[in-house]
Amino acid sequence: MYEDINLITAIITPFTDDGLEIDYPALDKLTDRLIDEGTQGFVIGGTTGEAPTLTHLEKIALYTHFAHYVGARGIVIANVGDNNTQHSALFAKEVSDIEGVDAVLAVTPYYNKPSQAGMIEHFRAIATASTVPVMLYNIPGRSAVGLTNESVVTLAQHDNINAVKQVTTIDDLGYLVENTPDDFWVYTGEDAQTLAAKAVGAQGTISVSSHIYGPEMAALFTALEVGDVPEAGRLQRWLTPKMSALFAYPSPAPVKAILAEKGEVENTTRLPILPLNEAETTHLHELLADQVEGDQA
Repeated sequence: MYEDINLITAIITPFTDDGLEIDYPALDKLTDRLIDEGTQGFVIGGTTGEAPTLTHLEKIALYTHFAHYVGARGIVIANVGDNNTQHSALFAKEVSDIEGVDAVLAVTPYYNKPSQAGMIEHFRAIATASTVPVMLYNIPGRSAVGLTNESVVTLAQHDNINAVKQVTTIDDLGYLVENTPDDFWVYTGEDAQTLAAKAVGAQGTISVSSHIYGPEMAALFTALEVGDVPEAGRLQRWLTPKMSALFAYPSPAPVKAILAEKGEVENTTRLPILPLNEAETTHLHELLADQVEGDQA
């Protein structure tokens, strides 16, 4: 299912101005633009989508609407993971039965600090419950624990686990590409690793920056496909400081601030994430400014 999928956007969840409701018209328009600019798939309801602030009912409604709206225009990966195995497995079963959901995403169990054996059993339980394939989400910088390369390789043997969103090192990405089955797909979840990840054989990037720089990221992948490595390198050098800038404040506040200025969404987040204030937005624009005059993507 991931054969031709290089660019996946971990999409935000737009809210109404008061933050009480999901802004579905804004989500639909944003989705259309991202697809037009080269996004080939989506993670919905992830951390970028402020999943911890969404109720169970909101998630089901969001996933149902989004999967139907995207349709055949891209793959839809719905986030189901938390640090409660039973809940994650039951939610995976419920979400995987939604028409149009192509896969589910599950993060390493945060805060509990389980062992490698415990995490392996956690993901096996989710994969057994789900009726669609599972993508592992390995991000030890946020979850306090991470799957070792050996544990990912073990889980890659499961019939219903076919991908990983890996947020560690290029060395790890290369190891996983080399040691997992050909039908197991490795993605970086770190925007700035896009070029290096492809160079070691990863399939692509699950991106936040694509909300703003989707055309440039799509152009980078196209350049690589035609063998234009210098152009791909130029695009990555241009993108990297901008990608870093979008994480200068807690995500997704920076992305939402830029999209709000464009009139695409309300500048609204849910606590504990605060929207950027005026001074922070000014600073963000300074960070996003071209690093070298005339060096345009």
